[in-house]
Parts: sequence; C-alpha cells; structure tokens
Amino acid sequence: MTARPLPPAALAAFAAVLVAGACAPGTSPSGAPLPRLEAPQSTTLPPVPPVRGPLALRVVHPGDGTVLGVDSTFIFGSVGSGDAALRINGTAVPVADNGAFLAFLPVPRTNAPVFTLEAERRREGGVDSARTVVRLRRPVVTPLPADGALRVDSSSVQPRGALRLRADERVRVSVRAPANATAFVRTTSGRVVPLVRAAEIATATSAVASAVAASSVGARVDGSGGPDVGTLFIGELRADELGGGTRLVVTRDRDTVQLAPGGVEVITPDAPRRFALLRSRATGLAATEEIDRVVYGSPVPDGFYKWPLLPGTQVEVTGVQGTQSRVRLDAQLEVWVASANLEALPEGTPAVRRVSGGLRVLPAEHWVDVIVPTGARPAFLVEPDDERLVVTFYETVFTPSISPMIGNDPLVRQLAWEPVATDRTRLEVRLGAPVFGWLTFWDDARRAFVLRVRRLPPIDVAHPLAGLTIAVDAGHPPGGATGPTGLTEAAAVLPVAEQLAAILRERGATVLMTRTTADAVALGDRPVMARRANAHAFLSVHLNAFGDGTNPFVNHGTSALFFHQPSEPLARAVQRHMMAEIGQRDLGVHYQSLAVARGTWFPSVLAEGLFLMFPEQEAAMRRPDWQARYARAIADGAAEYFRALGTWSSRK
Repeated sequence: MTARPLPPAALAAFAAVLVAGACAPGTSPSGAPLPRLEAPQSTTLPPVPPVRGPLALRVVHPGDGTVLGVDSTFIFGSVGSGDAALRINGTAVPVADNGAFLAFLPVPRTNAPVFTLEAERRREGGVDSARTVVRLRRPVVTPLPADGALRVDSSSVQPRGALRLRADERVRVSVRAPANATAFVRTTSGRVVPLVRAAEIATATSAVASAVAASSVGARVDGSGGPDVGTLFIGELRADELGGGTRLVVTRDRDTVQLAPGGVEVITPDAPRRFALLRSRATGLAATEEIDRVVYGSPVPDGFYKWPLLPGTQVEVTGVQGTQSRVRLDAQLEVWVASANLEALPEGTPAVRRVSGGLRVLPAEHWVDVIVPTGARPAFLVEPDDERLVVTFYETVFTPSISPMIGNDPLVRQLAWEPVATDRTRLEVRLGAPVFGWLTFWDDARRAFVLRVRRLPPIDVAHPLAGLTIAVDAGHPPGGATGPTGLTEAAAVLPVAEQLAAILRERGATVLMTRTTADAVALGDRPVMARRANAHAFLSVHLNAFGDGTNPFVNHGTSALFFHQPSEPLARAVQRHMMAEIGQRDLGVHYQSLAVARGTWFPSVLAEGLFLMFPEQEAAMRRPDWQARYARAIADGAAEYFRALGTWSSRK
C-alpha cells in the first residue's frame, strides 16, 4: 500500500485479504457479512519512500501470545524491503515501498490460531525468503458439553466480591452453564427463582440473539467432552434474599450442581447512617495545590467521570460494590466513587446542613467570582451552556434575600436560582459573554463555595493569537500507538508539537509545552501545568489507532475530540483545518471523556490527525513537511477560534 492511488490489482489484493479463509465468500468465519473494503481515501499523502534491503520480517501487532476473542483482526509490521511479496496464511498482502504492510485477516478458527508470514524477493541469481509465525491465544473458558457429567463454570457466578446494599435493592444473579440445563436460585426462605437463558431474552428483544448465543464460540477450552454449549443464565433477587444459605442450582437429567453466590451485607431501615469525607488520592502536580485536587463521581461503578467533587465534602455512604462505594448527593441522586477516596466519619455523625442565605458577585481583573456561602462544602455539578453557567447544588437550600453584584460587572449579568427539589437548588449564572473558562473551589475563610468565571482575553482580530498563552501537549508517553516500521506515537507527535509551538510563537503567543523530551509525563499533570500557566487554550497532538477486531480500511480518518461544551467550537475549527491540510476521511468532532481535556479554565482539543498503523500515514509522519502541515492545521484552527471570539467581542 502506498500513498499513490491504488491500481486495480492492489485493490483486488486488499479485497482478497478480507475474504480469504472465511466460511463463505464475503462472510466472516461466524457467517456475518464482512464490512466493505475501501482503500485509504487519500490523494494528498506523500509517496512512501522506497527501501531496498535484506528481508527482515517484523510484526508490530499482534504480538506473539496475544489473546484474541474476535473473528478477524488487523496485522501490521514490516518485511524490510519494498520489493518483496508477502503472504499471510496463504493470502497475498500488499507491501508498501518501504516494506511496511497492513492487513485485516480472519483469525483461524482453532484453539491455538497462528498467523504464518512468508516473504519472498526475487533477485538476480535467486530468490530470498523469510518466514515467521505469530502464535495467538483464544480466551480460555471452561468447556460445558451437552452430554456427560454436568459441568458448570463456577468462575462465572455473580454476584461476587464485597456488596453492601439496601434490603429491597435488586441484585443480578448469573452463571454460565450448558444451554440444555436448567438453572434457578433457592433462597433461605425456600423461594425458587428461575434463571433465564440470555439468548432467549435476546431472541425476544432484538436481532442479536445469534451473537449472544454464540458468545463462547471460538474460545479455547481446557478439556475434552464435545462442543462447548455454554450459555449465560441470569435473574434478579432482592439483596436481603442473598443470605448465607442461598444456593444457585443447575440441573440436567439426574445431575445437579449447587453453588453459593456472593452474599450481601444488607442495610436495614433502622441501621445508623454512615457518613464519610471525600479525600483526594491525587499524585503528581495535582497533589500540591488544593484547587487541582478533585474526587470524581460516576453514574456506575468504575464508570466515566461526571461529577468533579471537592475533597472535604461530607457524603452519606449508601452502598459498596467491590472497590467502589455509592454515595448520596441528595435524596434523588446517588453516584459512585472509589472507596479509597472516602474517609469514614465516626458512627453517630449527623447529616450536614447546607443553607445559603445570600450570594455575592466579586469582580477581579481576569475573572469574576460568584460566592455562595453554604457553611459546608457542597456536592455540585457545573454545566456550561453558551452564555451561562448552570450550577446544581445537591442537598443545599437557598434563601437569599439579597445578592450584591459588586462593581456592576458586565460579565456576570444576572443570578437566577430556583429550588428544583426539597434539597436541591439550581443556580443560573447568566453571562455577558460566551463561557470561556471557570474554576470551582472552597473558600474556608468565607465558608463559601466559589465559582470563578474567566473573562475572555483581549483579542486582536487581525492577529488573534497575539498575547495569548497556549499550552501545547505532545501526546504520550505513557502508552500510545506504534506504526508498522516501529515509529511510536510519542516520538511522532513531539516534532509536530515543536513545530506547532514555533508557529504559535511566530504569531505572537506565549507557549507552554507539557513535554519537551521522550520522558513520560502523567496525564493528570498536563492540564494542571496549563492552568498554572494561565493558558488560554490546550492543544493536544495525537495519532490514532484501533482496538482488535476493527477493520482499519473502512474506519480510518481524521478527528478532533473535546470534553467540555465550550471546547466544541475550538474542536470544530481545528477539524476544519486538519481536513484542509491532511485530506483524509472526515471522522468528525466527538465528545470523549479525556483525562487531558478535563481542565475547565480554558478550552481544550485533542487532535487525531492520522492513523499511525497505515504505512503511508506512518511514513508521512516521518517527514518534516508533513509534521509542519499537521502543526499548521492545529494552529490555524486555534486562530480561527480566537478570531471568532474577537469578532464577537468587537460587536459588543
């Protein structure tokens, strides 16, 4: 594969890569239709530079011993010379002019699949050849045959681990057993609760029943006894029914297997309430200043972050699941935090009362503080929305008779509050400008929550980056993608970040680089560095990759990612300019829960310009001119964003 338009023969070879080894033409080994193959849609990437040398087969991914539970996956690496021919498991695979290759192949349907790579190069006087084998593994599951002695996968039993729940809460009970068996739960009271096959539920509700029923097909088994017919049986019980005498029973003919599901510590109605203080386990830079320390709450255990809560906030602990604890923010909302982020308070500690009798607006040169005295740190959520910030205060009551707006500042034009529940209040901070940045912290001297609203910076529309401070973040390490010839994402994006910094400086900006060497920088430290530099934007440079099982030929492209709503216009501007400069498929602008983009003091964007796994795209990222194009696209996007802000300001 090269950057030049692919000839028909090469396109045919790519198509052959997808269908070879399938159960039927155009299908995967499971019988599902394969996605349509498209060669990379690029006429702008430079030609791959030719490399002629000895054959040296090197597979970057998958590595030897990789566990794969998918029907098909990508494989990429290098044969060492661009004039070689390559076959993988007998299928011809195109080789780029520098010897790199990328293919999307069926994973052989065996217990111990292998990819066998054979390279050959004709030369004067003979033929050179090289061969290597990549040994793969299937996920190991207990084989559950349809006949013989009844076997049940005891490792699949749920619930397991620490559970502390209210008596009437529903708990899912499940076990993997042969599909021709029957499963039920017998409680200590003698009640029998049948468990239902997951495949039967899927059959009744959707068209994915075959995928559910075949969830264990293709997994390696650890013994004999016929084909594995294991399926998942599921049901629900009240938490108070999962006592020590409860048994999960599986039967088939005259065979019976009994298992003990995990027990639950039940919170009885008369149990004393348990309270704790949130505490931060932050390390690195965030640990050194309170304003950077946050405890994240999630909607589900180990879920993505939603609520950035202040350490020192008192919460009621209402449940435990494994290493996660459920905490109540108010009568209507409970969220999950890491149990390690809780400091238990003595038994008998009363609930905290948070009442705000008055709001205050206090302007400063670069921001305006909205001060909300609540007596104790509140749980809250800030939601930006164009020209307003909406703050929800949980377990907090407002009774303000007056809200002084000192200095009659035009940034904070109005404060509007309303009780949306008995113990929940919503504060709407209406601004005279688009939301640009904000901070939340606790003022111990005032016993007050502070929302610090950042002013728009002065912007010269003709030179929109002049006078600004921009944080440039070269993504990774740790982690990151690797290309077919071994170029790592961390190494590839650093020169892009350096050129981006140079362009920004030429345009009058002050630049903070979060990484200037190959050494790893913690993800959480990067936005903290930007905040402490009072940056006006955070620009993170990355290259993309896929997870196993994704067909890269139909999914690659360019995208820009953001987290907070005010960052979306910046992401769209950067995406427009990347499309103009790079010319790949437009994957669009996406919200994503990104650690480096969680800072609220400035807009942030994470750019994914190219996919490093493609030979032509990896080769482009080795060229200074293409590094400059990528850098220029991000700089031009940032300039467009700030120019629009400056134009808005000039109209006011």
